[in-house]
Amino acid sequence: MTEVVGIAINETGRVYYFDPNGFKLKNNITVIVETDQGFQFGKVVKEQFEINPKELKSSLKKVIRISTKEDYLQHKRNLKEAKEALNKCQKLADKKDLKMKIMDASYTFDRDKLIFRFLADNRVDFRELAKELATIYKVRIELRQVGVRDKAKEVGGCGLCGQKLCCSRFLKDLDAVSINMAKNQNLSLNPSKINGVCGRLLCCLKYEDEGYKECRRGMLKIGDKVETEFGEGKVIGLEILKQQYKVEVPEHGIIMVNREECK
Repeated sequence: MTEVVGIAINETGRVYYFDPNGFKLKNNITVIVETDQGFQFGKVVKEQFEINPKELKSSLKKVIRISTKEDYLQHKRNLKEAKEALNKCQKLADKKDLKMKIMDASYTFDRDKLIFRFLADNRVDFRELAKELATIYKVRIELRQVGVRDKAKEVGGCGLCGQKLCCSRFLKDLDAVSINMAKNQNLSLNPSKINGVCGRLLCCLKYEDEGYKECRRGMLKIGDKVETEFGEGKVIGLEILKQQYKVEVPEHGIIMVNREECK
């Protein structure tokens, strides 16, 4: 088993696992960590625990130190100046007639890199924009185009259930959702029913997918022939959670049959 600690790099971002590096870290302690992007300021959101190394998607980066007052002041300065850089970047993009909406900007803690995330309907040639930004801020510039799910997370709103969007409320990892999840749950494939405000498949389709897979295991498929107390019929529908089949039997019409009653 490997000891890890869960740290959020920003308030709405996903939680990443790090090697505690010998530090005793409690929730809400702020730290400096090493990431692929450089050093970052983060906050502990999940205290130290052990995990099977096989569950880790990549090698662990380390916690460098518990943050100091100076680190905190540097972090606040980075946030303030990144916000100013966002506004500047948007003005430059508009001036160059680039069809892009700058969502946010962030410095790495050590100010080695300035990262902009933007939305655009199509691919954008931002090379000249990047060069101009590098000249102004004297740091490495990275521009990242993000998708509509990220936009929904940023903007927020209400889902079909009437509650605030999961992605903007608590969902940190925007994992892939497939149409098979809707099929497994026997849902109508009408886009207005299974798509979220972002236009993509509802994230919540994933929540109950494993349960439906378990309930559906071993059940007959639509079109299968079955023997019922009224004679042979054909399965035309499934009630997965109720473990029932909708069966069409000649001369008796459509009947509901429990799974254990079918042959």
